[in-house]
Amino acid sequence: MSGRVIHPTAIVAPTAELADGVTIGPYAVVGAHVRLGADTQVGAHTVIEGHTTLGARNTIFPHAAIGTAPQDLKFHGEDSALIIGDDNRIREFCTLQPGTEGGGMVTRLGNGNLLMNYTHIAHDCLLGDRNIVANGTQLGGHVTIESFAVLGALSAVHQFARIGESAIIGAGSMVSQDVPPFCNATGDRATLHGLNALGLKRRGLDTAAIRAIRRAYTLLFRSGLRVADAVAQVRSELAGIAEVERFVAFVEASQRGVCRESRRQRPDAGSASESD
Repeated sequence: MSGRVIHPTAIVAPTAELADGVTIGPYAVVGAHVRLGADTQVGAHTVIEGHTTLGARNTIFPHAAIGTAPQDLKFHGEDSALIIGDDNRIREFCTLQPGTEGGGMVTRLGNGNLLMNYTHIAHDCLLGDRNIVANGTQLGGHVTIESFAVLGALSAVHQFARIGESAIIGAGSMVSQDVPPFCNATGDRATLHGLNALGLKRRGLDTAAIRAIRRAYTLLFRSGLRVADAVAQVRSELAGIAEVERFVAFVEASQRGVCRESRRQRPDAGSASESD
């Protein structure tokens, strides 16, 4: 058990796999099929169960419940998995649940994510890297969140909905349709409010890329064109720009439909403003 620190009140199954540098706090419980990567810290009273794997340098704060059975009546105890990458911070009272037979058998969290207090990540969700999920946010089953997204406090995402890369969701929003990459969505039900311009700058996208994304947004959501026609025009005008291609590919792949601006939000002019 070299380099590991386990509080004497913690309960750790003999078959759990603990890498070097793992720290387990008071009264924590670690189940028989759990794997904890190097330098991962497990806070007091945390419970980690099921076929759960955590990578390196994760920090789990007190009272989190990780890998407990999904809240899905179709779940019958199948050996589904919860896989968590590296460098994630999972704050107090978060709940993360494994996949189900109806959703691919895995819930997956990437690297460098921050899940704030009381966040719920339901069965079969797929999260990428460096997302910020604020206090009390609730994800239904089968939700996909790409990377670099920000979900405001007390927001909720309907099952099977998708949040694209670098999107931002306003606090208290109810998201029932897909939110395209790079966009700002707010409200109940959430509608688009332009681009997440500040997030794109913080991410380090150059001015030319942001300008191209803004033009694509205008064509897709403010031109009045049918989706297929808008996508064709975006690809004609902005060919070869990787961010734009990911933007339109996300829209084309939507099964639930994508969020749009409400009529009162749509400007009469044909281009998104610099403040979007």
